[in-house]
Amino acid sequence: MFETSIAGSLPKPAWLAETHKLWPQWRADGDALLQAKADATLLWIKAQEDAGLDIVCDGEQSRQHFVHGFLEQVEGIDFDNKVKMGIRDNRYDAMVPQVVAALRLKGRVHAFEAQLARAHTKKKLKFTLPGPMTIVDTVADRFYGDKVKLAFAFAELLNQEALALQADGVDIIQFDEPAFNVYMKDAADWGVKALERAAQGLTCTTAVHICYGYGIKANTDWKSTLGEKWRQYETVFPALARSSIDQVSLECIHSHVPPDLMALLPGKDVLVGVIDVASDEVETPEEVADTIGRALQFVPKERLFPCTNCGLAPMDRDVAWRKLQALAAGTRLARERITAS
Repeated sequence: MFETSIAGSLPKPAWLAETHKLWPQWRADGDALLQAKADATLLWIKAQEDAGLDIVCDGEQSRQHFVHGFLEQVEGIDFDNKVKMGIRDNRYDAMVPQVVAALRLKGRVHAFEAQLARAHTKKKLKFTLPGPMTIVDTVADRFYGDKVKLAFAFAELLNQEALALQADGVDIIQFDEPAFNVYMKDAADWGVKALERAAQGLTCTTAVHICYGYGIKANTDWKSTLGEKWRQYETVFPALARSSIDQVSLECIHSHVPPDLMALLPGKDVLVGVIDVASDEVETPEEVADTIGRALQFVPKERLFPCTNCGLAPMDRDVAWRKLQALAAGTRLARERITAS
């Protein structure tokens, strides 16, 4: 009951990359960089296990960014001539690569880190991939000329890698789709279908993570404009409830998401965000357990999975570590409350 995990990313150690950045520069190259990535991956697997999490991941230590880490192994992407583009409906500008030709994989994308993680933990292993709609929103299209066509092209490539990750022994494959909370109508109209194409043929557990973004200023400023009730999930949850995706990961603690929106996901596992990634204040076990308690009004206990609101990548490493501990401690308290009631 209440298996715990994180949304995906964790801070990179200072010896691996720049800290507190979404697109950090690596501190090494060649074989030295590969070894540093491996060391950081093993460090965070151990930290997740020590904190008491039930499901662990690689912490995205081998990826500069959750989207770009996938794109680096895709032919038809020009990384040498990045352009500035507004992403997430122009919430903030980013230097993005360009799609300049038909897309195809160069080969495996994440075999190194997935196989490394699988070899070093006996716990359930989750691996994250960017969702098709979010990739489309993080590249400049100079070839396809149609967002839906481009999304399904990426979905086919994601599916190839997802099937290979499953063969590597990954238990849960999670697609990250923060764009679902920005382009709600498109998400319901074609985004969920593209997501299902990315997950086609998988027999492992499939998940989609939809949040309000990392805890960076551009995102927190945007949240301040959303009013007292954040109802973005209301548009896409019904489409996800009808989909083949097994789990939905959402933002909850310290948000203005009405908890009753979770009731729009009958039959799905719900990964409830009980750790805030936009604050360095570490949650108490009581706060985490209380958030789980509120979610239990709308989600059956066997389908509730405590998680983080989003990735912890830009956060201070020590704060992230203590938040992992809070996640596990608060979930233990919630289990005790259920047992005692």
